[in-house]
Amino acid sequence: MRIAPPALFGAAALSQLCVGRRPTALTTVVCAPLVLAAGWLGAGAVLEFARHGTTVDPRTLDRTSALVRTGPNAVTRNPMYLGLATLLTAHAVARRSPLALLPVAGFVAVVSGWQIPAEEAALTARFEEYADYVAQVPRWL
Repeated sequence: MRIAPPALFGAAALSQLCVGRRPTALTTVVCAPLVLAAGWLGAGAVLEFARHGTTVDPRTLDRTSALVRTGPNAVTRNPMYLGLATLLTAHAVARRSPLALLPVAGFVAVVSGWQIPAEEAALTARFEEYADYVAQVPRWL
């Protein structure tokens, strides 16, 4: 049984609330580019998955019906995870807390060590062209 990445994201975001200061109007403006980038990565990938008629739920790898290589997936193989990590980074910056970066590292470590390998194995088994995609597009950036 896998935990949905949004739940992991939520746990990381909640843990960030324990450190740092409250965001200010200035730190919110400073973080806006990160939030916009995260939105493009996450929402853009979800839209591309919908356009290709495949699932975005990594807990149901057996329902994957297409290898999406367009939109944010042309830049990174994991745009939804990168988007969530970018939002966590923006939150840490807004809180002006280096300690708030620890949950970002934890999120990336859990996703990289647990979820992504399962997805890569499923995609390798399902799509011959996945090896070419791996050679052309980085896992993160």
